[in-house]
Amino acid sequence: MEMHAENDKLCGLNISIVIPAFNEERLLGVSLADIRAAAATFERRGWVVEVIVCDNNSTDRTAEIARAAGARVVFEPVNQIARARNAGAAAATGDWLVFVDADSHPSAELFDEVAGQILAGACLAGGCTLRMDEPYLVGGLLTNLWNWVSRWRRLLAGSFIFCETAAFRELGGFSHELFVGEELELSGRLKQLAARQGRSIVILHRYPMLTSARKLRLYTAREHLGFVLRAIFRQRRTLGSRQASYLWYDGRR
Repeated sequence: MEMHAENDKLCGLNISIVIPAFNEERLLGVSLADIRAAAATFERRGWVVEVIVCDNNSTDRTAEIARAAGARVVFEPVNQIARARNAGAAAATGDWLVFVDADSHPSAELFDEVAGQILAGACLAGGCTLRMDEPYLVGGLLTNLWNWVSRWRRLLAGSFIFCETAAFRELGGFSHELFVGEELELSGRLKQLAARQGRSIVILHRYPMLTSARKLRLYTAREHLGFVLRAIFRQRRTLGSRQASYLWYDGRR
């Protein structure tokens, strides 16, 4: 009887896909179409899927494009990725949250692996490895390095995170003190909670998610290096400042 009840519960799961978006009119439409297509793997299991776009004080057609694609739109006036993700999560009704960036493209195979982890029951949260959508030698090398570190240390890339909603809310979500690196700080707290609950954090790697390499095209090597050096030597001041984290907030698209 208990096994049947558990199976019934899993058949009736709700999944909330949360997409933070700041001035993403150029890429959001295609990303939403790919996310919708990939989410069919959840729906085939009888799960209910909602797509929530958090308009993070955009000045373009981001909200209009999201609504036209059938997404629910919520608004966050403070331009900060952590607040945008938290605002989307606060509006979510799902048992599990899936955070996807507006310039990223998860596949049906990746979502199928997420569903498998949820059904197995041991996973509290997880992420995935990444691949760039444009061929940059240095960018590719750095992405491969990140993928290795991510799997080794079980660190979640902000562009794709899935998490049990109850756990996310218990931890209070992403830190509002950080404008960059909020996913790494959350990774640490999730790992601690998973250890207390006897569960796991996983990094899926069979189907890396395609994500935009536009920062490599829009910003010079000098700009990237300057940010990295400031993040190393003035970490708190840099990661806690919107102005210092200009690669994410200056609106270049």
